[in-house]
Amino acid sequence: MNGQLSLRTTILLLAGAGATYLTLTSPSAGAALLVGIAVTTLLHSLLDHT
Repeated sequence: MNGQLSLRTTILLLAGAGATYLTLTSPSAGAALLVGIAVTTLLHSLLDHT
């Protein structure tokens, strides 16, 4: 590693920061976001084992 962040890492950090800000400003949107992340993670793990 040469000290630079990859594009994927940068995008994930920005998405995490945006999700955190959204949750702080609107708790109901944060709950919906949590459900969406859980479903996406579950589908990703189920489809990854093929």
